[in-house]
Amino acid sequence: MPVITTGDGTKLHVKDWGQGRPVVLIHGWPLNADSWEYQSVRLAEAGFRVVSYDRRGFGRSDQPWGGYDYDTLADDLAAVIDGLGVTDATLVGFSMGGGEVARYMTRHGAGVSQAVFVGSVVPGMLKSESNPDGITRDLLEGIQAGLRKDRPAFLADFFKQFYGQGMVSGVSQPVLDWTLGMAMMASPRATLECVTAFGTTDFTGDVPNINVPTLIIHGTGDKTVPSAATAERLAKMLPDATLIEYSGAPHGLTATHADRLVGDLLEFLRQA
Repeated sequence: MPVITTGDGTKLHVKDWGQGRPVVLIHGWPLNADSWEYQSVRLAEAGFRVVSYDRRGFGRSDQPWGGYDYDTLADDLAAVIDGLGVTDATLVGFSMGGGEVARYMTRHGAGVSQAVFVGSVVPGMLKSESNPDGITRDLLEGIQAGLRKDRPAFLADFFKQFYGQGMVSGVSQPVLDWTLGMAMMASPRATLECVTAFGTTDFTGDVPNINVPTLIIHGTGDKTVPSAATAERLAKMLPDATLIEYSGAPHGLTATHADRLVGDLLEFLRQA
């Protein structure tokens, strides 16, 4: 697998599978590119070039002490795109990864023909007058406190909500174990810092720069990234975008609704 070196010397682990028009998959917190396993294989088999990478601090990428702000993370995405010579790409951001897509469109924007936001934090998670359904800083501080006290135990509980355990759409224990394993590969520093990044960054200024055909996918039962604070607001800000809501679905759509997600992605990709 190729390794891409960013502007500050951080080395990113990259997967580059298949041939055809490129699709770049940006993973969520606190996982890595392996979380796109099902979609990566299916999209490559369908005739697309599928690029995914481990965010700095996560998975097999370097674990620097800093650089966990969205400007740097978007520049890391640009380094991957430029380093692989990717053009005419569809950017697909899941959860925290949606922020990289939005900020990339502001800071770079080149080489992108479509954008997809899956369970994304865009246009912002934090509660405010303009986002009354958002989350509070106390919740973010509680997440960070739990991570500092007992990161494995906190994340094990977190992933039960992430996948909607107890709902019709839950996942198997092996999937929960696999997900926790991915999360524990990450730097504790990156895991903490990215809570601040995805929880407090306001992307409303980036939204006007999302000037390509856009698909928004979100579960109405998502308790990790509430749809009312994110997907529903983004759809109103991008009236030409397509919003697909998965009724009652939790946050971890890449696993709980893997087939449906692939189908919706392929239908959108073939429109380009």
